[in-house]
Amino acid sequence: MSSTVAATTVASIVDGEARQDAPGGRLTSTNPAKLDDAVAEILLGDAQTFVDAAAAARAAQKDWAKVPAPARGRVIAQVGRLFEANKEALAALVTREIGKPYPEALGEVQEIVDTCDFFLGEGRRLYGQTVPSEMPDKQLFTFRVPVGVAAIITAGNFPVAVPAWYLVPAILCGNAVVWKPAEYSAALGDAMVRIFHAGGVPAGVLHLVQASGTDTFEGLKASLEAGLVDKVGFTGSSAVGAEIGALCGRHLQSPCLELGGKNPMVVMDDADVDLAVEGALFGGYGTAGQRCTSLGTAIVHESVHDEFVAKLRERLSASPVGDPTADGVLYGPMIHERFAERFEDWLGLIRDHHDVVGPRGRITADNPRDGFVGDPDGGIFYHPTLVVGVTADDEIYSTETFGPIVGVAKFSDFDEAMELANGHGYGLSSAIYTRSGENAFRFRERITAGMVSVNNSTSGAEAHLPFGGNGKSGNGSRQSGIWVLDQFTRWQSMNWDYAGKLQKAQMDNVELPSDQDFRL
Repeated sequence: MSSTVAATTVASIVDGEARQDAPGGRLTSTNPAKLDDAVAEILLGDAQTFVDAAAAARAAQKDWAKVPAPARGRVIAQVGRLFEANKEALAALVTREIGKPYPEALGEVQEIVDTCDFFLGEGRRLYGQTVPSEMPDKQLFTFRVPVGVAAIITAGNFPVAVPAWYLVPAILCGNAVVWKPAEYSAALGDAMVRIFHAGGVPAGVLHLVQASGTDTFEGLKASLEAGLVDKVGFTGSSAVGAEIGALCGRHLQSPCLELGGKNPMVVMDDADVDLAVEGALFGGYGTAGQRCTSLGTAIVHESVHDEFVAKLRERLSASPVGDPTADGVLYGPMIHERFAERFEDWLGLIRDHHDVVGPRGRITADNPRDGFVGDPDGGIFYHPTLVVGVTADDEIYSTETFGPIVGVAKFSDFDEAMELANGHGYGLSSAIYTRSGENAFRFRERITAGMVSVNNSTSGAEAHLPFGGNGKSGNGSRQSGIWVLDQFTRWQSMNWDYAGKLQKAQMDNVELPSDQDFRL
C-alpha cells in the first residue's frame, strides 16, 4: 500500500457536476502522519452552494420517491458491491487523509458494506400496518413515506462509515440528500459520492457540499427558511449540535443528533482484569481516542484498582504508536491540527492530585516516545496519557477529551460506581466488566447511556443495532438498524370507509349484542 500519491482537486458536486469556482476559498487537505503530503486541494463552496444543492435535491426527490422501494434497494445493493470492490483503495485513502491505522480503516469501509447489505432488504420491508377500526365497514392503514430532502453534516473521525449510516437509509427511503463532510476529509467525501453515483444513485438525489462550518450553517439556515430541507442529520460536538437543534426547532423540525460522549467503563471486583485492560486499551486509545465512543473514565473497584492501573500502564508503554500504515500500531496521529490544539487544552485539566506516569504532550525528537514507529516530527502525534485519581469534582471527569487520554476513578460500592458512570451528563456508550449477571443487568437498568457493553469496550457498532445517545450525547434519535427508518420516513395514516354513509368516530356508537351480559 503506497502512502504517497499525487494530490487531487475536489469540489462541491451539485447535480453531478463538480463546481469549478471557490467562493468559500481554498484549502489543502494534508496527511496528518506526513504533513508534507498534500492529499487534496479543496475548492470550497459557500452558503449559496448549499442552497443550490438543496434546491436541486428538492427538484429530484419526488421522482426518486416514485421508484418502488425494492428497486431503490437494488441500487443500494449495487452501491455496496462497489464499496466492497474498492475496499482496500478507500481504506488506504482513509489512512492517508485522517491517519487512521490501516486495519481500522478496513473495518470502517466494511461498515459501509454491512450497512448496504442490511438496507437493501429494507427496501422490501418498509412495512406499514393494517389497523382494526372501531367502526363497521371501515379499514385503517399506515404507510411510511419519505421525509423529502435531508441535509447531512458529519465529522471526519469516521469519514466514511458514519456518513453511510445516514446516506444509505435516507436514499433507500426515497429521500434526496445534501451531504457536507468535514473539511479535513474532503477527498474521502468526494470518493464516497462518486461511488454512490456509480452504483446507480441519481446525481440529483445525492449532492456534496465542500464548505466551512460557518458557510454550511448559514446555508442550512437559508435552506430551512426557504423550505428546501425537511430533515437534518448531524454528527459532531454537543455544542454545535445544540445550535443545530435550536435552528431546526425554529422550523418545527426534529434533527437526528449524534454528539459527543464521556463514556464510562465500570470494572467490578469480580471482573477479568486482563480483559478489562484490553478493552480500555482499544476503547480509550484506538483511533488516538478520537471516537465519540472512546473510553472517557475507567471506574474501577478499589479491590482491583491497583492491578488494573499497573497492567494498563504496562500495556500502554509496550504498545507501538506512530505511522498508521505500519503493522501493529495502537494508534496514529491526531486527525488535524485543530484537534491537537484542543488536546493541549485538555491536558491542562490534569491537576496536582492526579497521578500521570511518563511523558505527555506532542511526540517529537525533543519529547520522544520509546518504540515510536516512523518520524515523530513529520506528523501530529501525541503521547498516550493515563490520568489516575480522577474524582467527580474534576473538570476532566465531566469534559469530553477527544484524544489519547483516559481517566481512572476508584469506587467502593455499586451505587458509587453508578453515580460516577452517569454524573457527567453524557449518555452515549458505556461498558461494565463483571462475571455476575446481576451486576450486568443492574448496570443496564441504571445507566443513562443509549448503548451498553458487557465485557467489551465502549467502542464498536454493528449495522443492525441502534446507535445513539441521550443527554449531552444526543436527542434520543437513533442510527442504524430498523430504528433509523423513523428518522428518514414519516408515518401516514389512511382510513377507508365503504359504509356508504358518514360515520363519526367516537360519536356513532356500535351496538353490542343485547342478549349478552358483559358485566364482570
